[in-house]
Amino acid sequence: MKEKQVFHINGYVGLVLAILFVIVGGWLGWAGATTDSFGKLFVGALLIIIAGLGASSLTIVGPNEARVLTFFGKYIGTIRDSGLFMTVPLTNKFSISLRVRNFNSAILKVNDLRGNPVEIAAVIVFKVVDTSMALFAVDDYEQFVEIQSESAIRHVASEYPYDTFDDEDQQTLRSNPTEVSDRLTQELQERLDVAGVEIVETRLTHLAYATEIASAMLQRQQSTAILSARKVIVEGAVSITEEAIKRIEHDTGMRLSDDKKLQLINNMMVTIISEKGSQPVISTSDTQ
Repeated sequence: MKEKQVFHINGYVGLVLAILFVIVGGWLGWAGATTDSFGKLFVGALLIIIAGLGASSLTIVGPNEARVLTFFGKYIGTIRDSGLFMTVPLTNKFSISLRVRNFNSAILKVNDLRGNPVEIAAVIVFKVVDTSMALFAVDDYEQFVEIQSESAIRHVASEYPYDTFDDEDQQTLRSNPTEVSDRLTQELQERLDVAGVEIVETRLTHLAYATEIASAMLQRQQSTAILSARKVIVEGAVSITEEAIKRIEHDTGMRLSDDKKLQLINNMMVTIISEKGSQPVISTSDTQ
């Protein structure tokens, strides 16, 4: 079932025609009754009936709304234009909003790619693009959007880890919210095509480790940050020590023995890496 446009004309023109039909029909009926003319009486009655049917088909369509028409149980078309219209008589008219709407999902507890329980929620922005499918392809399209949104959020969350501590190139829920939102939009659009709904945008509104593992994961993140910082400090200390030895030998012409180099390296590494300030120790020896 696909949406199609139904026959409709300007309602003000149709209303004027209906009034004229009633006037002409009443005059013909009166003339037929006074002159015993069955033809005039029949035409007058027919015009009045047509005017009544036309007036009953008048419908008002608001901005960003649509009227879906069924004729004896069969879908015949949709009116998307706003205003007053006269359309097919004896039809049932269903109003449906074409406005952009949003849905805030509940905070869901799901397992990420690595099996860690996380809490996640998202906002779904959508609108109806096919009124016939929205009304007749699913039972309740708004409820359908809500249920499918939660299902899609669970599925997408299971495709990514919450965070990564080893592979920096891997996409994660925490570090790549834009990519995750795009994936959620794609997943949700595939599910909602059957309901004639278009996903305008999706965004994560809540993301956190579940309560039972939040403390442990925080300690892990802190430990990883400390190790990363230590690694940078050690690399810098090694570079500074190598440069110092080269400068000493180049500028002074001295050739340090392996023991002297080892002692210098040890002192500089301790001085640079230590979190507490180092205290110099003066070494003295007796001279003859």
